[in-house]
Amino acid sequence: MSLPTLPLLENPSWAAVPSVEVEPGVPRVRVVTMGCKVNQYEAQLVKEAFERQGFEEARAGVAADVCVVNTCTVTGEADSKARQIVRRLARENPGSRTIVFGCYAARDRAALEALPGVVAVVGDNRELPDVLARFGVTNWPGGIARFDGHRRAFVKVQDGCALKCTYCIIPTVRGGLRSREPEAILEEVGRLVETGYREIVLTGIHLGHFGVEATRGRSGRARYRLGHLLSDLDRIPGEWRLRLSSLDPGEVDGEFLERVGDLERLCPHFHLCLQSGADDVLARMRRRYRAGRFLENVAALRGRFERLALSTDVIVGFPGESDEEFEQTLAVCRAAEVMQIHAFPFSPRKGTPAATFPDQIPGEVKARRMTRLHELERTLAGEYHSGLMGSELSVMLEASPSTRSGHIGGTACRFVRVELPHPGDGRAQAGQLIRVRVTAATGDDVVGVACEERSS
Repeated sequence: MSLPTLPLLENPSWAAVPSVEVEPGVPRVRVVTMGCKVNQYEAQLVKEAFERQGFEEARAGVAADVCVVNTCTVTGEADSKARQIVRRLARENPGSRTIVFGCYAARDRAALEALPGVVAVVGDNRELPDVLARFGVTNWPGGIARFDGHRRAFVKVQDGCALKCTYCIIPTVRGGLRSREPEAILEEVGRLVETGYREIVLTGIHLGHFGVEATRGRSGRARYRLGHLLSDLDRIPGEWRLRLSSLDPGEVDGEFLERVGDLERLCPHFHLCLQSGADDVLARMRRRYRAGRFLENVAALRGRFERLALSTDVIVGFPGESDEEFEQTLAVCRAAEVMQIHAFPFSPRKGTPAATFPDQIPGEVKARRMTRLHELERTLAGEYHSGLMGSELSVMLEASPSTRSGHIGGTACRFVRVELPHPGDGRAQAGQLIRVRVTAATGDDVVGVACEERSS
C-alpha cells in the first residue's frame, strides 16, 4: 500500500482535502510528539492507527511519506519548538505530507497551516479518525497495544479541564471534560499487563475529574469516579503496579482516601500540584484550595500510606509574587516534606488573564528564586532518601546505564532512582520488578541490594 496523493492545504479546512484510493506499496509514517503524558499516549494511538492500515514506521535516516506532529502549547517556547519540528521534518522528508494536531494546533491553526509540507491541521483531537481516513487510515484503534520507547505504559483515561486557572491556556484548547468508558480502560490495561508492562501510569488533562461529567446531575448513571476505577483496576491479575500522574490537591478527599488506602497495586507516590504556598497568590491563580488545605490533605495521605513519596509543581514568579510570598512557598514545601519539585518560571500565555496582570516579575528575580527552590528540592530529596535506609522497595529495572560500575538502575514504587549491584540472574532484565533493600542514600538516588524474593 502506498500513500494517497494529497494536495497541500490551501485553506483552513482539512475537509477540503479530497479522499482518494490507496495505491499498492508500503508507505512510511513518522510520528513526533511533544509535551505531557497525554500527548505521548495520543501519539502512540495515532502510530498504531497507521500501522493497522499497513503503514510502516520510518526508521532513522529513511524518509517518511507522512509525518505526524503532536504539539504542546503550555509555553511560548513550546510553540516555537513545534514550528521548528515541522520545518525540520519538511527538510528531512522531501515530498512528505505533514499532519499537525494537539494543543498548539487548537490554539493557532493559521501559523501551522503556513508551514511547509502541512496538509492538515487538526484543532480538535476528536476529529483525528476522520482526518486520517483521508490518508486511507480507517481502522482506528480503541486503545493502545504497547507503548514504544518506554518501560512503563501511560494510559489516558480522560480529557479536558473545567477549571479556569488564570495562567493556563489548556482548558481553552482542550475543551470540556470527557472521560473514557471504564470497560475500555480496564480492557486496555489488562492487555498491556499481558503484553509484559509492569507499571501502568494513569493520566489525563485533569485526572481527578475522571467520571465527573458522566455521572453527575440527572445522568441516571451510578456515581463512578477515579477511586472506583482504581478499585476495579486493582483486581486485574498479574505482576504489575499502578501509578497516578498528577492530582489537584483538593481532590484527595475522604471518599478518595477510603477507596485507595488498601489497594494492592497503587504506588505510594502522589503528585499534588501546589503551584504556590501563598494564599494570596493562589487566589490570583484562581486555584480551588489554599496552603492549609494542601497540608491537611498531605497529612491525610501520609496517614494512609507508609513512607509516602510526594512530588509537586511550583510556578515561580507569578505576577505580583513578593519575596515573602515566595518564602511561604518554600515553607509549605518543607512542611509537606516533598521529595521532588517540578519548578517552572511563570511564562505569560496570550489569551490567559495572568498574561495581562500588573507587577510581572523580572527574569533575574525568577532565576534567583528557581535556584533557591532547586536547592531546597535537593535537601528534601536527600532527607527522604535517608529515611528509606533499611527498607525494602519494589523496583522496576530499566535499560538506562547505571552511574556506578557493575550496577543496574531502576525506579522504585516511591519514584526514587535506585541503583544496585547487578543480580546476575534472570531478574536483572529491564522492565522486571524486583525487591531491593536500601543500603545507602544520596540527594540524587538510593543504593541497595536485591532481595531474594520477587515482588508481587
